Formats: sequence, structure tokens, C-alpha cells
Amino acid sequence: MAIGDTARSAVADPVAEGRDFAVPGFRARGDVAARNRGKALRKDVSRTAHDRFVPAADRPAVLDVVEQSNEGRLPELVPLRIGRMVATPFAFLRGSAGLMAADLAQTPATGVHAQICGDSHAGNFGLYGSSDGRLCMDVNDFDETVRGPWEWDLKRLAASLVVAGRVSGASEDVCREAAHDAAEAYRRTLALLAGMPVLQAWQAIADESLVWHAEAHDLTGHLQQVSAKARRNTSDRFAARSTVELDDGRRRFVPDPPVLTLVSDETAEAVALSLAGYVQTLSPDRRPMFERFVVEDVAFRVVGTGSVGLRAYVVMLEGSGDEPLVLQVKESRRSALAPYLGIGHAEHEGRRVVFGQKVMQAVADSLLGWTTVEGRHFIVRQFRNMKGSIDASTLPAGQLDDYARMTGALLARAHSHSVDPKLLAGYCGKSGKLDEAVAAFAVTYADQTERDHAELVTAVKAGALPAETGV
Repeated sequence: MAIGDTARSAVADPVAEGRDFAVPGFRARGDVAARNRGKALRKDVSRTAHDRFVPAADRPAVLDVVEQSNEGRLPELVPLRIGRMVATPFAFLRGSAGLMAADLAQTPATGVHAQICGDSHAGNFGLYGSSDGRLCMDVNDFDETVRGPWEWDLKRLAASLVVAGRVSGASEDVCREAAHDAAEAYRRTLALLAGMPVLQAWQAIADESLVWHAEAHDLTGHLQQVSAKARRNTSDRFAARSTVELDDGRRRFVPDPPVLTLVSDETAEAVALSLAGYVQTLSPDRRPMFERFVVEDVAFRVVGTGSVGLRAYVVMLEGSGDEPLVLQVKESRRSALAPYLGIGHAEHEGRRVVFGQKVMQAVADSLLGWTTVEGRHFIVRQFRNMKGSIDASTLPAGQLDDYARMTGALLARAHSHSVDPKLLAGYCGKSGKLDEAVAAFAVTYADQTERDHAELVTAVKAGALPAETGV
């Protein structure tokens, strides 16, 4: 008797009974449908409950939060950071992720955790180049990324749109509509992803089709301009503007203070040597490429608003007559959200950031890695890999809601990699209850942000905090 015949003889009908495998890491066959679990969450936290925000009686003082966030930063750059934060309420919001986390910790949440950006304000979305030269749109800042409530990201995005709209001079109705549309696009995108085959939803990439899906047609012209500028935003162009060739053929960075400054030989060597550890964090197929580059120079370059004062270096690599490659080596600290989620320090904060970015982005930088410099944690990534962004605080009123829908859709896709979109879609539902609630929260929190910003401005004018403005 053949082996197959023996197996068939074990049961009367080999196809009458299905096999039930219990495989770790896979969904169990008897598991309740994710969409139904999402709907059930409404009993504990109604969708309308998300409109709530009342400052806690023990809410941290604005100045205390700002001063605490300055600890460990380079003291000579703290005035520059404060100067950028006092510029507008939107700039203040960008630099105060920790303060908003303290507030969000007091708001209703379903208990469903995803890999969240942690700082998903309207300025942290944009364009960047993939390894094959395509432009992708996505969340693009992950300094604060952790596993946490998905609602925190959505509410931060919505509130930032209201604040940005007010700064640009948009009417209150337009600002509220932008927050509402961001939440609606988030909800509708989750529903779209939930209805797709798993692999197709997982591999969904944010490209031009997103404009159509998010009904962001009025933004098309602006996106085309940003895209054209992003394609010119390369390491080669940065090196051409920021370096000079010496007599021996080597290239050195040219200082442009306070943004670009030179570093000591000791610091330059420490940063350069740290790249050996960085290369080991890359996929093995990427590592041989670096054997074809030589490290030319290291400089210090100030970045962002929330990151001002952290150590951030640019490293120029030169190939064999090829276009130079510039890497950014940027300090990573404990997420500002960690204290409000009961999370301690990560084993390596740079690895935390890299992990979060790879989970959330549809296409991540193929040279994204991490390293340690003199005991401090850093991420390493390509600098100027066709990055482009839209300043929501300068958008015309007619484009703010388009941008809101686009960013809401991007955020939903980013969350769907770490939590089943069917679960979130089940909770968010088909009605506009969540959209209205998030919009109401956003307006209330925008009011709070303006009060906080005014308090910081008053403190600066009184000399309580140093501020270097206009830079």
C-alpha cells in the first residue's frame, strides 16, 4: 500500500473534516472577528466621548515643561529653540509634544495601542525618495514614536490643523472643517484598508492616487511644486552649496552659523568611527556598499523645532568620483510620550526610532540605522533624499481641508501596519460621530495651545527664558 493510501485509510472521508492549526503569531481560527471587537469597544468608550478636553487641575506648568525638555540639550542652542517656539502658536505646538501627551493622557481612549508617531502634527508629513527614485508621501518624523493609543496621533493631527489654519488667517469654520475632514479621511481610509485583501492593504503605498482617494484635488498644483523642489533636494546639491574643495582634493564643510557649524577633531573622529557600528545595523546586503565610500568630513547642523539643541551631525561620504552621499547622525532621546505611558528608557533610543519608522512608513529609507556616539544614542539616515514638505500654516484656506484629508489618510495607513484595520474600522464605524468629536476636541485644544503659547511669549518678554528670534 502506498503512503498516501495509508494516510487516507485513517479517516473515512479525508476532506470531511478541516484541520485546526494553533500556530504562535498567527490568528486563531476561533478568534472573534476583529471588526466586531472594534464595535464592542464603543460600549466602553463612545465615539462622541472623544470631544472631551478639560485641563487637569495638576496640569504641568508650561514653563516647567519647556525647561525640562531643554535638559540635556546643548545650552548654547536653547535660546534658538525657544526663539523658534515663540514665533507662532503652531511653532509652539510643534515643540511641545510632551505637554500635549500629558493632556492626552487625561482623555478617553479605547485601550487599543498601535505603533504611533507620537508627534503627528501637520508639519510632520511630507515627501521623500524611495530607493528606486520614486517620491512617496508619508509620516516623516519619528523621534517620539512608541506603542500607544492611536487616538493620540489622530487628535494631535486634528488640533495642529486648527492651530495652523488660524496662523494662516483661515476662518474658524475652515479650521474646524479641516480637523473634521482629517478624522473623516482617517476613518474612511481604515474602512478601505479593512475591505482589501490583507497583503494588498499591507503593501498600499501613498502616491499620487492618494490625492484622488482623499479628494485633495485643490492641492494638486501645490503638491506638484513641492515635488519638483523635492527632486532637487539631494545630497549632491547640499554638498555643492555647503562644502569647498581643498588643494589636496578633499572636501570640507563651510560653516554657516548658527545652522551649520564646524566640530572639533575629537568630535569628528567619534562620529566617523560610530559609522562602523551603524553599518552593522543595516541589512547585510547594504553593507558592502560602504566599502566604496570614504568619510570626508563631519559638521554640526541644527534641525527642526523640537530637535533644536540635540546633537545632530552631517557626514559627507565620497565615492570614486561619484556624487557624494551625506548622512545625518541625529541624537535620539527618550520619547516625550514615555512618562505618560509608563514606558521607561529604551535599550537603544535610536533603534526605537528606526523600528517605529520602519513599521509605520510604507517605504522606509534603505540606509536607516542607528549607532552610539560617546555613550549617546543616535539614528543615522540619508540627508536630503528628495525630502519635501508643505507648511500647513501658510496654506490658503481652500487647500487646508485637502491637506487635512491627505494627512488623515496617511495616518490611517501608517497605523494599519501595527493594528488590524478591521478592528479600528469597526470602532470608528460608518457615521460621522468620531469626526465631529475629534473636530470639537481640536478646536478646544487649539484654544489651549494659544494660551500656552501666550504664556511662553510673556515669560520670554519678562526675561524668564532666553530666546533668539529671527533664525
